[in-house]
Amino acid sequence: MTHDGAGPAPAAGEGPASAASGDGHARFLADAAAHGIDVQVAERGRARSLEEAAANLGIEPRDIVKSLVVKHPDGSFLFALIPGDRQISWPKLRGLLGVNRLSMPPADVALAATGYERGTITPLGSSTPWPVWADASISGRISLGAGAHGLSAFVDASELLAALGATIADISEPA
Repeated sequence: MTHDGAGPAPAAGEGPASAASGDGHARFLADAAAHGIDVQVAERGRARSLEEAAANLGIEPRDIVKSLVVKHPDGSFLFALIPGDRQISWPKLRGLLGVNRLSMPPADVALAATGYERGTITPLGSSTPWPVWADASISGRISLGAGAHGLSAFVDASELLAALGATIADISEPA
């Protein structure tokens, strides 16, 4: 299935800012279209690991970008985009944000903050457009969550990061 970013914007009351629940994949596609991002969606089936998901898609684990929800000490959240073969460097991210503590929220809190279940989270279509921090090593054609289990989206990293207004920095370390 391909979505080229063309088509109408979501009607009032249907966009990502107004829908904390509902069809996550539809919210993902609507937000990608609203941002003018060319998206190719692929069915990869359920995967028990990132490595299995990469194998199902015929790509390397580093080409999957994990969308992680991070809780800020002020109670807000942010997205940290990290290549699949890396992990968040908490000291680097805390230093860039000027805080002493960051955390990964429980699954129910992440769902409330984004409108997405774990395993489907993506900044596109989030019920709240939290700030996006992307690791500086992300480049080229990448895969990320598409708002529903068993689906992945392929996008150009520079197009995605520009559309999201992402802050690009060294925020990861080897897994």
